[in-house]
Amino acid sequence: MLNVGDTPESFELPDQNGDTVSWDALRGAPVVVFAYPKASTPGCTTEACTFRDLGSEFDALGAKVLGISADTVKRQSNFAAKYSLPMALLADTERTVLEAWGIWAEKKNYGRTYMGIVRSTFLFDADGRLVQKWEKVRVKGHVDAVLEAVRDHVSG
Repeated sequence: MLNVGDTPESFELPDQNGDTVSWDALRGAPVVVFAYPKASTPGCTTEACTFRDLGSEFDALGAKVLGISADTVKRQSNFAAKYSLPMALLADTERTVLEAWGIWAEKKNYGRTYMGIVRSTFLFDADGRLVQKWEKVRVKGHVDAVLEAVRDHVSG
């Protein structure tokens, strides 16, 4: 479980292009990681597209935005292409990061119990330390709240 003040273990995961993204290489700027249950589903699409639409504002603050799910590289690639998503979408098919961060958990839907990703967002400082996290995210208005938190963090 990842808590505020923690610095996650180093990891490397492929993005939607099959390129390796190294956690250590992201140091030096604030990083927002949004974890979503499944690419191209309605809520995940709305969330990712809102991060896309506000991307220039995150860029202006020097913040990097990444998405992560257990989807394959191919599914992430199709998702990115279909919706013109510019951010890296990490494919954690082995759930290494998702489990370590405590967001691969038991879920219930319509009386059915299963394991899946709890929609969550994490804001890390330039040193990779967790500054703020949002769990069990409701998509509407969420990205605006994250942007405001990044603004507050950057302005000090």
